[in-house]
Amino acid sequence: MLLAGPSGSGKSHLAARVGLPVVCLDDFYRDGDDPALPVGELGIVDWDDPASWNADRALAALRDLCEHGRVDLPVYDIPSNQAVEVRALDIGDAPLIVAEGIFAAELVERCKAAGLLADAVCLSHRPMITFWRRLARDLREGRKPPLTLVRRGWYLMRREPRIVAQQIARGAVPLTGSDTVRRLERLVAEAGLPAALVDGEAA
Repeated sequence: MLLAGPSGSGKSHLAARVGLPVVCLDDFYRDGDDPALPVGELGIVDWDDPASWNADRALAALRDLCEHGRVDLPVYDIPSNQAVEVRALDIGDAPLIVAEGIFAAELVERCKAAGLLADAVCLSHRPMITFWRRLARDLREGRKPPLTLVRRGWYLMRREPRIVAQQIARGAVPLTGSDTVRRLERLVAEAGLPAALVDGEAA
């Protein structure tokens, strides 16, 4: 399942609870010295532009994981703008993987064409809720200087309806956290696994 949604919508929190292997697609960001990084309206790197992310590497990792059951994934450090280590992910006999990230919807058609796609969801909330969730997380993790985080957060809040619309247009179904959990429960049941794998608490 591809789990998309604006930054701060709760993708990582939900994915961590569902009892399935998780791929953090945001770990495929380009390093800060990559000349392909886009500069946005705020005069800094636009980390919310898909061009700041390596879709080809992300798709290749998902394909390897689905075909071989194991893959080495980068671990991206946002404060230093670079991948800092590699982690191995082995999915064992799990029939479903949750691949979450703000650019997950960019892979819907490519995963479908490769025969990898089980489902695609866009987590959606009111923009003000997403703003405060994102700001609290980014300040807690020290992702960027506080003023930069506030400016970026305000900018993203105003753009959120357009971001969600773009992800829907790419094939992701807009759902709340609770509805996404129920959708995952159905997929898990169809795979013949116990529904208890999925935590029913609302996101």
